[in-house]
Amino acid sequence: MHVTHDPEAEASPVIGFDDFLKVDIRVGTIVEALPFPEARKPAFRLVIDFGPVIGLKKSSAQITEHYTLADLPGRQVAAVVNFPPRQIGKVMSEVLTLGFPDADGKVVLVIPSAGVPNGGRLF
Repeated sequence: MHVTHDPEAEASPVIGFDDFLKVDIRVGTIVEALPFPEARKPAFRLVIDFGPVIGLKKSSAQITEHYTLADLPGRQVAAVVNFPPRQIGKVMSEVLTLGFPDADGKVVLVIPSAGVPNGGRLF
């Protein structure tokens, strides 16, 4: 899977709505944020609560430029919950926490503008 952080990149090819529905993007609340010194690029280890159906999931997130470990617990974030788990160093990342690049390419988290129930699906 190739992910580009280039804001000048061309738009991706047009897909059908059914393709969009295959990507399960949910909201969850970060319940734990831990250092991840073993990561090749600076990152934090997150535990995110996606509600009773999906439960707690782990994620590695390269968000060290705009956030501190103390800032993260209690913050709601969006994540793809149906990618296969991916080994990142010693951590098995179970979800892809979503963000956009700032002007310098550093990650800014995707967050709801108001509190919503954990596990809600993006539509």
